[in-house]
Amino acid sequence: MALVGMIGGAGMGFVLGGPLGALLGGLAAHALQRLLAPAPRPAAFSIALIALCAKMAKADGVVVPVEVAAFREVLDIPPEELAGVARVFDLASRDTAGFEAYARQIGDLFADEPDTREDLLDALFHVAKADHALHPSELIFMHKVAGLMGFDDAAYERIEARHVRRPGDPYAVLDLPNDATDAQIKLRWRQLVSEHHPDRLQARGLPPAAIRLANDRVAAVNAAYARIQQLRETR
Repeated sequence: MALVGMIGGAGMGFVLGGPLGALLGGLAAHALQRLLAPAPRPAAFSIALIALCAKMAKADGVVVPVEVAAFREVLDIPPEELAGVARVFDLASRDTAGFEAYARQIGDLFADEPDTREDLLDALFHVAKADHALHPSELIFMHKVAGLMGFDDAAYERIEARHVRRPGDPYAVLDLPNDATDAQIKLRWRQLVSEHHPDRLQARGLPPAAIRLANDRVAAVNAAYARIQQLRETR
């Protein structure tokens, strides 16, 4: 993302439109110089992440320091921008618009970019699991957000499997049935490692710190592949 220029909140809010635009417009003259790019789609990702994290915090009723740290990792927030981001977070947490409105707008804005929508879900999981505990209400929230952004249950389960351990997870991570052949598993593993390479995420215009999301994905895919190999060796 080319983080250049000084963007007034009200101006970018007008460009974005919808509930995200209304939220950003509420900043009036405040500028998040390094977080927002002079284009609505990259800005939408950052604002949506802030807004959805605020709504997710209300799901389990508490925001802990490690979650705040994880949030800052994904957005790469410089010290001088913290006050502005905190204000967006606070506005979103008190906004009468529900998270559904934000999720639907992101689904519409990135309807032709499923990878970017998946990036946003991964970022939410990254923040939610920072305290090493995913509250049931957070998982319910995440599932609903995924559906509103256009993911079906199978796609959500595949994404969730990278973050939550459940029976059969290794196969779910690779999006394969348990009876897939060794050749199919190896081919799928190679495809996913290539698809989730950090360079691809960076090419989609996300903040540099968000490359951690791609690294986490590749690590999850590699771990799933190694686990499947281990399971098959002991059969």
